Amino acid sequence: MPLNASIPTALLLFLAIPALADPVADIVILGEVHDNPDAHLGQAAVLSKLEPTAVVFEMLTAEEARVADANRDAIADAWEASGWSDFEIYAPIFDGLGDARIVGAAAPREAVRRVYSDGAATLFGPDAGRFGLDTDLPEDQLEARRQLQFEAHCAAMPLEMMDGMVAVQRYRDAVFARAALEALETYGPPVAVIAGNGHARTDWGIPAMIARAAPDVSTYALGFVEADSGVPFDEIRVVPPAARDDPCKTFKTN
Repeated sequence: MPLNASIPTALLLFLAIPALADPVADIVILGEVHDNPDAHLGQAAVLSKLEPTAVVFEMLTAEEARVADANRDAIADAWEASGWSDFEIYAPIFDGLGDARIVGAAAPREAVRRVYSDGAATLFGPDAGRFGLDTDLPEDQLEARRQLQFEAHCAAMPLEMMDGMVAVQRYRDAVFARAALEALETYGPPVAVIAGNGHARTDWGIPAMIARAAPDVSTYALGFVEADSGVPFDEIRVVPPAARDDPCKTFKTN
């Protein structure tokens, strides 16, 4: 019984999308716009064709994923426990998992909060250097990432506060990359990763972290985007924009 019986007709439309490049990489990162149902239908279709051994989720902690992996009927409950909303639009992904193991890569919230005070390298642990967390970013990249965080937060916070958010992003990218590599070692290729497009970008996201930590491991990053903004992926697939309220309206005054 599928998790969402209303999905299959729509999912069939996406099964006609082109296959990934051949040969398939060891780790395939499937980026997304979190609130876009069509992005998740596309990810589900790729998973159905890819037949990965494991799928690593940005949204689930290791414990939440263990619960979902042990009992597929408990997936919705594990999702609710994670604090992520809109399980219904993610349900097609779980319908398309097949026999793939469910792996959680979300860092505990308390660890993420401590990045601001203790630093990403300290929180990550002994392997921080392997993922580059023990070195400063080049100034041009840091400035670009500050600006992206500033815009993502509706320009409502001082620009100088963005360095902490950049550090959190680097920490989370490294945590996701480590989880994907551990899944690859445990289950074999191919492994898929479900994460936001910001984490899937090839220049400094999960693929770049993996390339630094494990140069012999191949990756392929596919971004499901609402428009081609020039963010680097190995491939993009443009999906219709989701209907949504202005996310910055609470910061706007008359």
